[in-house]
Amino acid sequence: MTKHPLEPLSSDEIVRNREILQGAGLLRESTRFPLVQLEEPPKAVVLAGGDFDRQVRSVLLDTKTGELTTTVVSLTGDRVVEKRTVDPVEHGQPPVMLTEYELVEKIVGADETWRQAIRDRGIDDIDKVRVCPLSAGWFGVAEESGRRMLRALAFVQNDPDELPWAHPVDGLVAYVDVIEQRVLEVVDDRHLPVPAESGNYPDQELFGPQRDTLKPIEITQPDGPSFAVDGHEVRWENWRFRVGFDPREGLVLHQLSFRDGDRERPVIYRASVAEMLVNYGDPAPARFWQNYFDSGEYSLGKLANELVLGCDCLGEIHYFDAVVAQEDGAPRTLRNAVCMHEEDFGVLWKHTDVFTGSAETRRQRRLVISFFSSVGNYDYGFYWYLYLDGTIQLEVKATGIVFTSSYPAEGSRWASELAPGLGAPFHQHLFSARLDMMVDGTSNAVDEVQAKREPISAENPHGNAFTRSVTRLARESDTGREADPASGRVWHVVNTERTNRLGQPVGYALHPQGYPVLLADPGSSIAKRAEFATKHLWVTRYAADERYPAGEWVNQSHGGAGIPAFTAEDRGIDGEDIVLWHTFGLTHFPRAEDWPVMPVDLCGFTLKPVGFFDRNPTLDVPPGNGTASHCCES
Repeated sequence: MTKHPLEPLSSDEIVRNREILQGAGLLRESTRFPLVQLEEPPKAVVLAGGDFDRQVRSVLLDTKTGELTTTVVSLTGDRVVEKRTVDPVEHGQPPVMLTEYELVEKIVGADETWRQAIRDRGIDDIDKVRVCPLSAGWFGVAEESGRRMLRALAFVQNDPDELPWAHPVDGLVAYVDVIEQRVLEVVDDRHLPVPAESGNYPDQELFGPQRDTLKPIEITQPDGPSFAVDGHEVRWENWRFRVGFDPREGLVLHQLSFRDGDRERPVIYRASVAEMLVNYGDPAPARFWQNYFDSGEYSLGKLANELVLGCDCLGEIHYFDAVVAQEDGAPRTLRNAVCMHEEDFGVLWKHTDVFTGSAETRRQRRLVISFFSSVGNYDYGFYWYLYLDGTIQLEVKATGIVFTSSYPAEGSRWASELAPGLGAPFHQHLFSARLDMMVDGTSNAVDEVQAKREPISAENPHGNAFTRSVTRLARESDTGREADPASGRVWHVVNTERTNRLGQPVGYALHPQGYPVLLADPGSSIAKRAEFATKHLWVTRYAADERYPAGEWVNQSHGGAGIPAFTAEDRGIDGEDIVLWHTFGLTHFPRAEDWPVMPVDLCGFTLKPVGFFDRNPTLDVPPGNGTASHCCES
């Protein structure tokens, strides 16, 4: 058995989970496992230490009947401790399975209505048409209620090595029931020409030879890295934390703490990206439904890349493998799924003094913990950064290939033109970071802090004064807040029972980027299903079963689960064990430069200590910081 309750599931544990379910008579030949996860013990159990019950949670789908079941297996007790039948009409469906991609392509390719629509567009070789199955969403159509569905668009692939995204077959979509294995409906809208120009960027005959002017950069640490790894526990400088991995969320950081003198002070109990939404803004009959929850509908963690030294990661690297369950319930190991390394990050602090003539510079360094996931056409890198001064950042790198459409000759209000006749619908990438805060303990609160201009008055006769306003968010109903870059709005997570030497509450400040939240109309289906994405910040009281901002069952959900259900309880959050849900992301109006493969675009947030320390915590960083015997700035 594992030594720590938050240790990721091992291959042996996933095998044993399946064996116990098989022995209990819960598996049939048609049973598949859309999701298998560690059932994390409640926070209080983990913090208390001692013995724990190692449990595995599975979602079971009967692919013949559509019957949906969840189970919890105790590996400690070697038995099934919970079995629950789930009604997909009421709740929704489990995530899309990889095997369903091939199944849908087969079903659609055999449908005569769809085949005729392809021929009507002048495409004679139907074998060159690739079907792209996508999550269906929910739009109140009674005939779709309870069905396990995918909607399928199409692209032309002229040869097996060609990337098909340059040749969308627009105005055509098939609605597929994957349990009954049939096409329910073919929407055949406007016939637009299939763009002809190739987007096969690896082909040097099309896009020219690679440049030969870049000189090598080598990053070495002759004495090895500054971090120490024990299983999944990491210590680096004053930081200590555990690396976790979840098939739905991907990389998870557990129990982040910072050593301050002789005290190890907790900051965050659990940090993850609990959901991400890609919502498209094209209202056409064949595209209005395009909204994808990459965690809840596609299992972001199961789609993690196996990273390569020198390409994905550079320097003195430590890799963590990830083990996920396949759809038959057997384990699969993703080699090098998580990359960890140190980076020099320029000047940490510097001063040349006019009175004493002293000159001091220290260099910043950060620890990088990252993974990449490929979800269809897009690729996402999730990079957690820990800094010497106690700062925490999350940076998401979006790259890959933009989702394409045909671009009409008269132009479009809903898309950009990337190449002749090739369009890319406007869309957003919205992420929800779940931050289970524990700033110096579990008695935390959130203050909204922003700059405030002061008018000329008797108190401010020259008009130069300005101050800040501080507003305590007392209840869950006070949250649902939006960023305000013009006022410099931040949110301080403070401990209500501890102060620093100046009598100030110890805390961490969440600095949002303040990019747009969900732009769909509030009355739209996607606004109901992704209410979390309509605001930048929600705060809830901790509950072990409140893990996902759009609810547990996201695929084909009707809305109302997750954040709206959590906050409806209107619990007090002042001096409580609290969770922050932070929405951040990109609004993408694609450029010509984003084609045929998109350079990385960035979004994220920063958590900075505010009163957490009594003074600058990096006064002990030596000159040069291990980079040289002398000190210079970058």
